[in-house]
Amino acid sequence: MSRALLALWIVLAACSGDEHGSTLAHIKQRGEITWGADVQGGEPYLYEDPQNPSHLIGFEVDIMDALARRLGVKAKMVQYNWSNLVPSLERGDFDIAMNGLEATKDRADRILLSAPYFIYAETLAVRKGAPYTSLADLKNKRVGTLNQTYAHDLLRAAGFEPVLYEGNEEPYLDLEQGRLDGVLLDNIIADRYGCPRAGITCLPAEVARGTYVIGIRRSDPDLKRAIDSALDAMRADGELQRILEKNKLWDKRQTDAPPAIADVTRSRTVDAAMVWQFVDAALVTLKLSVLAFLLAVPIGILLAVARVFCGPVWGGLARVYIELFRGTPVLLQLFVLYYGLAPYYSLAPVTAAVLGLGLNYGAYEAEVYRGALLAIPRGQTEAAKALGMSPVQTLQHILLPQALRLALPPMTNDFVSLLKDSSLVSVITVIELTKRMTIAAVDLRGWLVPGLLCAGLYLALSFPLSELARRLERRLARDQRPQAL
Repeated sequence: MSRALLALWIVLAACSGDEHGSTLAHIKQRGEITWGADVQGGEPYLYEDPQNPSHLIGFEVDIMDALARRLGVKAKMVQYNWSNLVPSLERGDFDIAMNGLEATKDRADRILLSAPYFIYAETLAVRKGAPYTSLADLKNKRVGTLNQTYAHDLLRAAGFEPVLYEGNEEPYLDLEQGRLDGVLLDNIIADRYGCPRAGITCLPAEVARGTYVIGIRRSDPDLKRAIDSALDAMRADGELQRILEKNKLWDKRQTDAPPAIADVTRSRTVDAAMVWQFVDAALVTLKLSVLAFLLAVPIGILLAVARVFCGPVWGGLARVYIELFRGTPVLLQLFVLYYGLAPYYSLAPVTAAVLGLGLNYGAYEAEVYRGALLAIPRGQTEAAKALGMSPVQTLQHILLPQALRLALPPMTNDFVSLLKDSSLVSVITVIELTKRMTIAAVDLRGWLVPGLLCAGLYLALSFPLSELARRLERRLARDQRPQAL
């Protein structure tokens, strides 16, 4: 029996090794190669065809289709967030990663990198008329870039604390509005999203050069060889040049020798400096949450009073507000406040964050207070009238104090929820606790330790507040039952 089990184990191990050991063989077997990318990267990488939104186009789509054809298979794009492409590739969620993936020392240490298929230059954009002529002139200024890019590494190596974005267009919008002093990004992005803007000028000097490559798992050297061979063939017969020319990307750089992979990353460990960065980000989270809730509470009270006591017109307007802010995502509201209103009135990131969270949670607080007001017995109002109190006095001295006591438990729950929802403000460049965790995870090349540190700080913020609310509840509680005789 033991020999039979041993033989079965050997067979299963061999099958398992074959299943996971040759990705190229499985690609050919299923006739399809999956590549991870993010459609949010937009033109010219890959984007939805305006004539047929279900169809993706872009120079990387063309290159991937050509590679797949030379491998004898079809290409299938798998949508993933750009900042998670490398860890998702390592997890095995797709066969390769290709989406403006820059060749950096950090990535070369984690995954295999193909031969380059595009050479880009880092372009520095500033506001038109600004006195800056180089990156050195922007020392101690606000410079924006995309998270986890070569430009991000260059800025940090030069001593900058860059303002990080997730989209191509947003940093140039902020630069145009004066919320940034400069933007450093690949010329392929700058030429389309920054340089054509009326208020922006792109400096002619290249800050650095880099290459786009395809990411492959370290366990798939045969797949790397096949991809490199296909890229060499595309370069030799001119197909790669034709694809780049079709997308208006061919320039003199493509005929130069590819630059070497520069090591500009800073290796980091969990030290006192990093812990203090987390603590500082936690204080930012707490500040945003407290200010937003201080705005939400009076808004909620006013809306609740309008719905309960102020007749159909004011009650109807209050309901429109509540349904508008409850029925749309807070993320959308933050984008509208920060970017949508920018041409008319430019809000600072923290101001937009507090305003967006406060307006949104004001709608939720309104329903909490409305329920609390309706829970107060009508006899309270009648007794106030009998004492000669005006409606305003009744509301101020009788109804609202009791309603706030009844609303205290759900208010506590809402504040803890607001504390966590404040993580969304990272989309408008505020570095709060969750954003700090993602930055540290990239630096440490792992998510576990930063995740645990982030979770611990969230608990450290929320638990004392919950305990304080419970004590207030006990202090404000009144036993309405008559004592036993």
